[in-house]
Amino acid sequence: MKIIMFFSLLLLVCSVSADQTETAVQQSDTQDIHAVLRELTASLALQNEQITVLQRENQGTINDARKQNKTETDQKFKIMTFLSLSVKQVAFSASLGKQSPTDTGPFTTETTLIFEHVITNIGNAYNQSTGIFTAPVRGVYHFEFHIFGTAGIRAGGSLFRNGDLICTAYEHPKSGSVSASNGVSLLLEVGDQVSVRLPIGSSIHENQNHHTTFSGHLIFTM
Repeated sequence: MKIIMFFSLLLLVCSVSADQTETAVQQSDTQDIHAVLRELTASLALQNEQITVLQRENQGTINDARKQNKTETDQKFKIMTFLSLSVKQVAFSASLGKQSPTDTGPFTTETTLIFEHVITNIGNAYNQSTGIFTAPVRGVYHFEFHIFGTAGIRAGGSLFRNGDLICTAYEHPKSGSVSASNGVSLLLEVGDQVSVRLPIGSSIHENQNHHTTFSGHLIFTM
């Protein structure tokens, strides 16, 4: 009887001890989970703060870029407005300027004709060293060119804007001398360039009479 009671008491003590151990383990696990959660919460809060700071910095950069672009646009507009107000008269005429009879061409490539003898250059938009007219202001311009040739070789010229062909004039005389001309009105932006080129296989003749000319003038600004 005493032996049975002893074993019963021993089992009761073991059961109580096991429950206490399990409870302690559960409490320890709960504490660890809470600690991890606190760390995650703190980390998320820090990341959110960093994201907010980055967003503010990026927004500031975007705003600065917008302000800079607006400033540059305003400056360009002011410059263009100033040019439109100040440049009201643009006109030029020039010839090849050969004093003795001279043939130019034919060449195997298109060649920009340089009209060296400047007759008029109001506004200084025509460059007699390159043969190129550069628009100083946005507007509508009118251009004309006249080509003179002699027998046997095609005489011709082509008007170009920024490398794009606009119009051509040519003659192919069988005998004697001939002339060809063309003209056009163009809407030009500031900096657009206009020139006359000698086509491949063409030739022009010039002398002291200034047969071959290139002219242009501003009709009105826009």
